[in-house]
Amino acid sequence: MEVHIATDHAGMELSAHLVSHLRGLGYELEDHGPREYDALDDYPAFCIRAAEAVVAARTAGRSALGIVLGGSGNGEQMAANKVTGARAALAWNVDTAVLAREHNDANLVALGGRQHSLEEATTIVEAFLRAEFSGDERHARRIGKIAHYELTGEILD
Repeated sequence: MEVHIATDHAGMELSAHLVSHLRGLGYELEDHGPREYDALDDYPAFCIRAAEAVVAARTAGRSALGIVLGGSGNGEQMAANKVTGARAALAWNVDTAVLAREHNDANLVALGGRQHSLEEATTIVEAFLRAEFSGDERHARRIGKIAHYELTGEILD
């Protein structure tokens, strides 16, 4: 599976750890930056590029997920979700990570590097990457309504 990762300065330590750890588990990692620490960096470009790569890979029929990291993960999630087709979910524990995949078919997970230990964050990310969309009709229907709005601006009841 392809995994696309991006961060801001606050998530760099976690990002470096996850890249190494997940490669060791056999995941194909692409790091979308940044390459060096800059306390004044602007994360949107990094996160948008990661989300674009996830959506492009999945559109091409490849298995891909993404990880966006920051101090809280909130801004990074928001940036990733501006990409049409991206469904980034902020996860703060294993349950929220798994439910994001099972119920919402999330294709990116957002985490706060300042909110978790390396061990805890790694456990959350691994759970997200292992989980699969349930395919339940009610979940697919809801995701379809979100996608419809995203593409047309029309709200379906």
